[in-house]
Amino acid sequence: MRTRSYQRKPNQLRPVEIIRHYTRYAPGSVLIRYGETQVLVTATIEERVPRHIHLAKEEHAGWLTAEYSMLPGATQTRNNRERVKVSGRTNEIQRLIGRSLRAAVDLSNLGARTITIDADVLQADGGTRVASITGGYVALMDALNYLELHEKLPGEKPLLSPVASVSVGVVEGEVVLDLDYDEDSQAEVDANVVMNGDGHIIEMQATSEKIPFSRQTMETMMDLATGGIQELIALQAEALKAPYNGPREADLLETSV
Repeated sequence: MRTRSYQRKPNQLRPVEIIRHYTRYAPGSVLIRYGETQVLVTATIEERVPRHIHLAKEEHAGWLTAEYSMLPGATQTRNNRERVKVSGRTNEIQRLIGRSLRAAVDLSNLGARTITIDADVLQADGGTRVASITGGYVALMDALNYLELHEKLPGEKPLLSPVASVSVGVVEGEVVLDLDYDEDSQAEVDANVVMNGDGHIIEMQATSEKIPFSRQTMETMMDLATGGIQELIALQAEALKAPYNGPREADLLETSV
């Protein structure tokens, strides 16, 4: 039988760690680890909305967007910085993160502001996009905690349901959860799944790398992904139990001078 990293069974996640308040100034900042993959996710707030929200003339409507980047030293060979135009892969990932996290919040009650989720990959060993989404949810919740603390929300905190994400695939004929880089690079099938706390699918991306796969295989992958996401949502809830300890209003004023 093939040995997985961390001596895992097919249905096991890598060790996951979520550290809140990782940086000083962002209202939400999280370092998330899926095994050797490490992503710093921050949530910042701007008191304005994009033109399409402004034109809709919804008084309390806001917006959420996301940006994703991989630092030059995140992999074994240096990645060039995307200074002018992001690659197609980067654009695809940041759109996925944005879509996924917009499903976690009622934008119509956010107030006329934009929350930006920035996911910066510090170290990549597979699953960077799914880690960005899972950590991004915690950073987003802390951005909302900040707005609530400073009485900036038009009403109650506009929460819908927790959101988390995990990869799943087929490696050497076996369906496995949470692929690291070695598994991902040789997978016959590779999928990323995003779900909410109700077990409903927000997005699923599945691709056959070698031969087509059956519906039964898809159902097995979804069963594993569902179990993994339930674990991740429990870890998010545990991380969010501690009181909010983000930036003071004075901290943000200092940085704007």
